[in-house]
Amino acid sequence: MSSPAATPSRAPDTLLVLLGVAVFFAVLVPFVPAGWFLAGQPVSLASYQQGTSPLSIALFSSDDSVTGFLNLFFDGFTSGGRESAAIGVIAFVLTVGGAFGLIQASGAVDNGLKRLIAATGDHPRLLLSALFVAFSLGGAVFGMGEETIAFLALLLPLIRQLGYPPETGVMVTYMASQIGFGTSWMNPFSVAVAQGVAGVPLLSGAPLRMAVWASFTAAALAFTLRYAQRHRAATHSDHAVLAAPAPLTWVDHSILLAVLATVAWIIWGVVAGGYYIPEIATQFFALGLFAGTLAVIGGRLHANDAAAAFVEGVRALVPTALVIALAKGLLGLLGGSDPHAPSVLNTMLYVIGNAIEGTPELIAAWGMLLAQAGFNFFVSSGSAQATITMPLMAGLGELVGVSKQISVLCFQLGDGLTNLVIPTSGAMMGAIGVAGLSWLAWIRIIGRLVLGLLAMAALAIAVAVGIGYV
Repeated sequence: MSSPAATPSRAPDTLLVLLGVAVFFAVLVPFVPAGWFLAGQPVSLASYQQGTSPLSIALFSSDDSVTGFLNLFFDGFTSGGRESAAIGVIAFVLTVGGAFGLIQASGAVDNGLKRLIAATGDHPRLLLSALFVAFSLGGAVFGMGEETIAFLALLLPLIRQLGYPPETGVMVTYMASQIGFGTSWMNPFSVAVAQGVAGVPLLSGAPLRMAVWASFTAAALAFTLRYAQRHRAATHSDHAVLAAPAPLTWVDHSILLAVLATVAWIIWGVVAGGYYIPEIATQFFALGLFAGTLAVIGGRLHANDAAAAFVEGVRALVPTALVIALAKGLLGLLGGSDPHAPSVLNTMLYVIGNAIEGTPELIAAWGMLLAQAGFNFFVSSGSAQATITMPLMAGLGELVGVSKQISVLCFQLGDGLTNLVIPTSGAMMGAIGVAGLSWLAWIRIIGRLVLGLLAMAALAIAVAVGIGYV
C-alpha cells in the first residue's frame, strides 16, 4: 500500500527517527520564542507577531495547558477530529487498509492480472504495456508498493522466457506502481493524507493530476519498451506463456466491477456531494464489505477468514497509524500547527519565509520539490512523510505565494519518484532483490529515467504555478 519504513539494511525505524527528533525539539523549544500570525488577516510575513517568552515543556503533564514530553504519543493520537489529522486520518488509513485486505483475500485482483497476462502473452510488447498501465493504475488508485513483489516473482519466469532481462519485470511492476503512486489523483495513502493534513479538499485538483499521471506513465512506459527491446536476447520465443489460468468467475467479475464503480462513486461524491475523510473511508469500507461478502458466498473464503483478512489489512497499516500519531505529537511539542496560536512552528515559518522573501513562486515550489525528495531518503513511508512535512510546507508555501494544492503536488512528486532509487525503501530493495539486481546496478539502469522524470516534475509544477493551481 504505502512504502514501508523498514529496510533490509537495518536502517533506523521511522518511529526511532521521530523519537530522536522529539528529543531534539524538547531541548530546542524552550530557547526559541513562540510566534503567531494575526487572526482575521491573511497569513503573511507582515502579520507575524513574536511572543516575549518561549514555550515550556514538562517531562510529564496532567494539565491540558502544559505540554508534556511523555504525553506526545497519546496527545498526537487523540489530536484533531473525525475530519482531520491525527485521529480522522488514522481512522481513514486503517479503514481503507482493512477494505483492501478483503479485496486482496478475495483473489479477484490476482485472477484479473493472471488473465491479463494470458490474454497478451503472445504479443510481448502488448503484454509489457498492459502490465505497466495496470500496475501504474494500482499505484494511483490503491497505493500499491510492496504488493508488487509477489507479482514480480510470478512474472519473472515469463519475462525470461520472452528473452527480456529481469529488470524489465521490475519496471512493469514496482516501477510502474511508483509512477502511479507519485502522480495519483486519489491514492488514499499519499495524496489524500497530504491534502487532509494541508487542509485542502480531499481529492481536489484531480484533472491536472490525471494529466500528470498519463504523461508520466507514457514516458516511463516508452523507456521500458525501448530498454526491453534493446536488451532482448537474440534467441527467444514469442509464444512462451505461463499455464493458462482458470477463467474469471462471477465473483471475480463482480468484485472488479465493484472496484471501478467505487472509484466512480468516490469521484462523484467528492465533486458533487462534498465528501471528505469520513465519507470516503466509508465508501472504501463498503467496497471491502461487498468483496468479502461475495468471496464468502462464492466459497472463496470462510466468514472467519474474511474477518481475519480485514484485521490483517488493518494490521498492515498500524505502523503508518503510529507514525502519524507520533508526527502529530511532534507538532504538539512545537506548539501545534494553528497559525494564530503561539508556536515554534510559526516562528520557523517566519524565519524561513524571511530568508526566501522575494523568491519567485516557481523557484520556491521547485525548492519544496527538492526538499520532499531529500526527506524521502529518511522517511520512505508516503503517509508518514505527508504527516510530518505538510504542516510546514503548506504554511511555508502560503507565506511565499505557493498554494497548498501545489505544495501537495510537490510532496507527491518528490516522494513518489524518489521511491524508485532510495536504498531506504524496503519495497524497492525487495523488488530488485527478487530480480537478482544490486542497488548500484539498478541505479545505472534507471538513473537517466529518474532524472528525466524529475525534470518532468519540475515542468508539471511550472504548469501548476502558471495556471494558478488551487
